[in-house]
Amino acid sequence: MKKTTLFSCVMVALVGMALCACGEIKKGEYASGTGALFCDDGFKNILEEEIAAFEFAYPNATIVPFYTSEQACIDSLMADKCQSIIITRDLTKEEKAHIKSQNKRIARSEVIAVDAVAMIVNKDNPVGALSMDEIKKILTGEITHWNQLAGNDTTAIKLVFDAEGSSTVSYMREKFLPEGKKITDYIKPYAQKNNAAVFDVVKKDKDALGIISVSWLGNDLSVARQVPMNERMEDYANENDSINTSLTEEVNIIKVSNPNENNDFSPVAYKPYQLYINSGEYPLFRKVWMVSTASTQKEAALKSFYSFLTGFVGQKIIIKSGIMPYHVNSRVVELIDR
Repeated sequence: MKKTTLFSCVMVALVGMALCACGEIKKGEYASGTGALFCDDGFKNILEEEIAAFEFAYPNATIVPFYTSEQACIDSLMADKCQSIIITRDLTKEEKAHIKSQNKRIARSEVIAVDAVAMIVNKDNPVGALSMDEIKKILTGEITHWNQLAGNDTTAIKLVFDAEGSSTVSYMREKFLPEGKKITDYIKPYAQKNNAAVFDVVKKDKDALGIISVSWLGNDLSVARQVPMNERMEDYANENDSINTSLTEEVNIIKVSNPNENNDFSPVAYKPYQLYINSGEYPLFRKVWMVSTASTQKEAALKSFYSFLTGFVGQKIIIKSGIMPYHVNSRVVELIDR
């Protein structure tokens, strides 16, 4: 099989009939009014395009986003300060029961995407791959300097996260640490305001190891935004299209391996390309949920946006971000650059 220097092996196509059936909105139906939506900052890049496309299609509707930590999103929904949130877990039975009894609302939830958490380093950093065990040892302070991983650089690893309470911090804590433990119990990471700040730190600092949502690393949405919205909507509505998404070259994206019994302890490491997120070979993946309690006519815009995100166009935009929509078909066309 021919090899190339560009990643072009992932071709993913939405399951058009299923998605259209569950998420189609008729012109003018419900899609009017204004609604506020709280979203984990990790998905800001996606949500901005989703809102732009939705408001283009339904000009009488306005969605006002607030980007904050995942915990703040959940707290706001529980307190009935907002009626829609985007987070990386479903609400618990207890949380849903609280909303029903205290707020007199029914919480409905839907998986809208499968995201991946990426490890990124500066272009001058020689480390290209990490195992799950090595990541755990970094988080628990057993690996503290770059020369413990590769090369002769004896400087300390600067672990860089976004804000405390974010979905990324919660995911890494739950994935690698004992129950009840925090990352700060072991090391002192460098907390930033948001994912964009994490990206900027890594671009400038050779010693930084950033942890960030893959949705911030895809190039395709940036390219798409240079095209007028009416042309973008034509592309998003193309049911027969299949695409692959390229990732940024402004930083190095670490490959991750996960030797275990299920893969015969394979040492092969993978980058967070869509095929490997979909197959589970890239091990740092998680579901993305939209949770909504919107029910009244006054909240019609939020109800419509919920349908839009889980519909065909909303899912197509998610593909463009570099992560996976929840309902896809995938096939390998050319396997290169794991």
